[in-house]
Amino acid sequence: MSRTTGRSQRGGHTGVSIEDVAAAAGVSTATVSRAVRGLPRVSPATREKILEVAGALGYVASSSASGLATGRTRTVGVLAPFVNRWFFSKAIEGADRELHSRKYNLSLFNLGGHGSNRERLFSSTMVYKQIDALLVLCMALSAEELEHLHKIDIPLVVVGGHVEDCPYIGINDYEAASTAVRHLLELGHRDIALLHGDDETDLNFDVPRVRIRAFQDVMADAGLDVRPEWDEWGDFTVTSGQEAFTRLWSQPGPKPTAIFCSSDEMAMGVIFEAGRHGVRIPQDLSVIGIDDHDFSEALGLTTVGQRPDDQAELGTRMLLDELDGVAGAVRSVVAPHELIVRETTAPPHA
Repeated sequence: MSRTTGRSQRGGHTGVSIEDVAAAAGVSTATVSRAVRGLPRVSPATREKILEVAGALGYVASSSASGLATGRTRTVGVLAPFVNRWFFSKAIEGADRELHSRKYNLSLFNLGGHGSNRERLFSSTMVYKQIDALLVLCMALSAEELEHLHKIDIPLVVVGGHVEDCPYIGINDYEAASTAVRHLLELGHRDIALLHGDDETDLNFDVPRVRIRAFQDVMADAGLDVRPEWDEWGDFTVTSGQEAFTRLWSQPGPKPTAIFCSSDEMAMGVIFEAGRHGVRIPQDLSVIGIDDHDFSEALGLTTVGQRPDDQAELGTRMLLDELDGVAGAVRSVVAPHELIVRETTAPPHA
């Protein structure tokens, strides 16, 4: 009797599951999925064997009529840890721009940050969903999630951060953070605080760690101490920037003359809260971030800018090109960043 797992529900109304076809053909379910949908990286002999077995068993993949005609769903999945934060919303915008221009659909998988429901989504929704390719937006992934990701036998690219053994597109985070800190040093600052991403819950996500290391290295190269009491953390949100500033400024002892923030949103929180404490920006405290958020120009925020929409658009273009048979289309690319000097940084007040 055929199994009726969540995945076998994809086998149409014949009662034959994709696992049944895989077992009969002696291949993995991922290979069956690729073969019946006309995706690359399946040898002609293997594809012919799988289609013959599928036909004999009466297996029908539950694609739309147009998908059956082409072997494709014409849908690309976008996997995001959040959808309500600037980087991810801009990246989704860029991916959708490319998909729309090439008449593909976008299927969004929102992991909802850290939490117990993430594994369920990975195992029962995303992996089994019929998509032709997958764009992964930078995030922390557990070992189990990485294992699931590597089992997805479709074109895949990561945008915004390095994920082990996956092609990725993103800025050089070490150089971007170094650029920000060097800008403060060149202005004459020596008492510099750090507001970084929350490293403890970031699992294998390397962006926060890389930016911390860049700060420490540039300070060391300048012969400056990194004060542990000026090391603050946040979760890349405005609120966490406000909270970090309050903790920093409530401490006894000397205050920094500048602060490097690992994201513009946290830098915005610092600026907002500094105003409530009567701290003038940049006369009393220089602030620099990373991103060039949509609101950064209006706030006059000095930052190291990047374009997550362009990164995701490029990644999506690579995926679609590979689906169209372009060899080597998906590859790792270092995206550009640039220092944008505005009004929140200045030489330290005498």
